[in-house]
Amino acid sequence: MTKAEIAKKVINDSGGIAKTSEFLAAGLYKSDIGKLVNDGLLERIRHGFYQLAGNLDITEAEYLSRLIPEGIVCVESALFHYGYTDFTPREWSIAVPRAVSQPKLKTAGVPFKAYYIQSDLYDLGKTQADFDGTTLPIYDKERTICDCFKYRTKLDNELFAKAVKAYAADENKNLANLSKYAKQLRVYKKVTDIMEVLLNG
Repeated sequence: MTKAEIAKKVINDSGGIAKTSEFLAAGLYKSDIGKLVNDGLLERIRHGFYQLAGNLDITEAEYLSRLIPEGIVCVESALFHYGYTDFTPREWSIAVPRAVSQPKLKTAGVPFKAYYIQSDLYDLGKTQADFDGTTLPIYDKERTICDCFKYRTKLDNELFAKAVKAYAADENKNLANLSKYAKQLRVYKKVTDIMEVLLNG
């Protein structure tokens, strides 16, 4: 196989985006990668990450999966996924650990807003969901609603109101988890005050 063929195979085996270490493991050298970029075969997405030049088939979800694997879909993006809002977010809302480096988050081609979460609350309500064929971590419905209260000042009033009403009307809601998460996120009184009105009329 030529170096170009090896590089293509590595990219394809990696789902469209490959790391430098994956090329090296396949027998290429860093100088080979540089030449393939200069030759127009590979395109550098970010330091240490490459795709085939001109590849428009990679979805934003795939970019997020590879470039921010520790990220969790949250708040506005999660509300849209659960059908609690019909407003299509202009950017992804992604929860990341507070310790994650700023340069790592400068991801080409994927507009997103980072929510920095403290480590003891980071995995609370974490689950998974399908986005255009790509599985991404996402906070469940209850964590998402609690986050709406936690980040109330960052949300549009109409978006917040519609989301909370939609959750209250959701037959698959889990009020026990909502209460548990609300206590841990320190929004228990705010959540219960509004939920009692919505649920009891």
